[in-house]
Amino acid sequence: MKFSEKQVKDIVSLKESLIEQIDRHQESIETLEKNITVLNSFLIDSSFTKASQLKTKVEVQKETEMTKKPETNSIPIKRGNDGEIIANAFITPEQVSIILDNEVEISADTPPFKSFFLDRIIGEMKKKDSVEAENGKIQKESIIDYIVNKSGSNLREIIIKNYRQKERVNELINTAGWSLTRMLENINK
Repeated sequence: MKFSEKQVKDIVSLKESLIEQIDRHQESIETLEKNITVLNSFLIDSSFTKASQLKTKVEVQKETEMTKKPETNSIPIKRGNDGEIIANAFITPEQVSIILDNEVEISADTPPFKSFFLDRIIGEMKKKDSVEAENGKIQKESIIDYIVNKSGSNLREIIIKNYRQKERVNELINTAGWSLTRMLENINK
């Protein structure tokens, strides 16, 4: 059976899509394993803390205000093809901060950052939150939102506020890693 040129193009496109899905799922598995490792170490550290060593809420708040950095373990975000760290995610109850490595230079205009990560991933979460706000399930101030910090045109940091659900953290970190990897590949083409 002979295929037309359009059918061959469709088959090639399908193959590329399947390869991307495999990459994305592989990256997701690796990130989930890393998250479990970080959580295990956090649980081990926190379960053996003496009450006298615990800080009051005011002490923690003052330290956070002084350092302006979230007091969390960082979760490395690695490039899919070689495992090189391209960013770190810092998670607090209020926000996820994805800070790019100083060596990584990517324009915020490089695809698929806006079209996939901002519009499709965060945008869909925002739509769901807006519906919940309209239905009175959440406050309007609790709708997910983001801030993109740049140095010139280069992307430096993505702050995602009001993620609200722990399940969203993994999705945000995994899709950020996938998006950043694809952006770097697009720059090197």
